[in-house]
Amino acid sequence: MQVREGMSETVLTIGPRHTLRDAAAAMLRRNVGAAVVLDPEAPGPGVITERDILKAIGSGDDPDRELVSDHLTSDLTFASPNWSLERAAAAMVRGGFRHLVVVDGGELAGVLSMRDIVRCWTEDGATSDVPTGAQWAGGRA
Repeated sequence: MQVREGMSETVLTIGPRHTLRDAAAAMLRRNVGAAVVLDPEAPGPGVITERDILKAIGSGDDPDRELVSDHLTSDLTFASPNWSLERAAAAMVRGGFRHLVVVDGGELAGVLSMRDIVRCWTEDGATSDVPTGAQWAGGRA
């Protein structure tokens, strides 16, 4: 299965001058964990995630004063719609993030989340043997 089959083509976008509270409220309304930040002065899109907002607020930053542009996820990895879901999942695990911005021909095509990958795999009938409590206790996982 490919990224194009699992990604959301409807992407929440937000500007860099919005506050963290604005971003959190928009994510809550759309029930998403990330927003793509489009800044005409930046070389490409950025991403603000619920984790970025949590880190800022947990560090004492004021969500009504702090701007999205100051809390973007750095070192973005962009995915191609032609990638396999396995490749996308591996990139997420390697990078320690849960969202990939999908770009096709230099254009924003969508966002793929870890939740999207799990949904695709479970709808596709993927199964796994889950060890029982006794197997875990015996160290045979």
